Amino acid sequence: MHGSGNDFVLIDNRDGNIPQKFFKELAQKLCRRHFGIGADGLILIDNSTIADFKWHFFNADGSSAEMCGNGGRCAARFAYILGIAGKRLTFETLAGIIEAEIKDDSRVKLQLTEPKELFLDIELELNDEKFLVHHINTGVPHVVVFCDNLKDIDVKRLGSIIRFHDKFSPNGANVNFVQKIGGDFLKVRTYERGVENETYACGTGSVASAIIANLKGLVGNKVNIVTSGGEHLIVYIEEKEPLKVYLEGTAVLVYSGQTEEILEDIF
Repeated sequence: MHGSGNDFVLIDNRDGNIPQKFFKELAQKLCRRHFGIGADGLILIDNSTIADFKWHFFNADGSSAEMCGNGGRCAARFAYILGIAGKRLTFETLAGIIEAEIKDDSRVKLQLTEPKELFLDIELELNDEKFLVHHINTGVPHVVVFCDNLKDIDVKRLGSIIRFHDKFSPNGANVNFVQKIGGDFLKVRTYERGVENETYACGTGSVASAIIANLKGLVGNKVNIVTSGGEHLIVYIEEKEPLKVYLEGTAVLVYSGQTEEILEDIF
C-alpha cells in the first residue's frame, strides 16, 4: 500500500505466525528495493485488548518507529478491507491509541496523539551557515525548516546533517523543508530517519510542518500540504490547548500477494 507515495508492506500477523524476534530482519529484507518487495517500511497487524488492533511499525533499515501518519492511514484502511475493524476504528501504537475514520473514496482521516516537545526558533550552525529551525514531536520527532526556494534544497545532504546533529541526539529527528506557496498551502519535502533519504511524503512530518506554520501565523487551522510526490494532504488543527490534530489523505492498495524465499531464509 502507499499513502501519498510513502509505501509500505503490510502483513496480517494476528495468528502470530511471525515471531516478534524476526520483525527487524524481516523489515530489512522485505523493504530492500530490487532484492525484496521494496518499501519505506513494514507494518505488521496484531491483536489488541484495548483497541481494534495493534501495529508493529518498522522502517526499511529495521528500526522501529513510534508513529507514521501515512503508514497509519494505510494500516487503518488495510484493517477495514480485511474486516478487522469498521469505518471508525482505533489502533494501538508506541505513541498511544490512534483514532481513524475511513472515507468512501479511499481517503482516511487520522487523529494523531497530542504533539509534544515543541521548541521554536532553534539556531543551528551547519557548515559555517546559520539555520533557524523548529522542533516538535507528532508521534515521532521532527525538525521544521522554512525556506524560500524548496526545489533548490539538497534534502538528502542537509537533512542528514540536521538529522544527526548533536542537538537532537541520541535518537535524531526527521527533517522537513517547508515553503508557503499561497494561502493555507504548504509544500513539504522530508528527510526521514530510518529510510535515511528523502521520501515522497511523510504524514507526521506534514502535521509537524502545519502546526509550526500555524503557530508562526503563516497558515490557518485547515492546512493543505503538497508533498514531493505531488499528493494532497490536509491537516486539521481543531484545538490549541491541548493540541488536537487530524491528518487526511489517500491510502491506496497497490497489490497483494505472497513471498516464500525471503521468509524461508529468515526462519
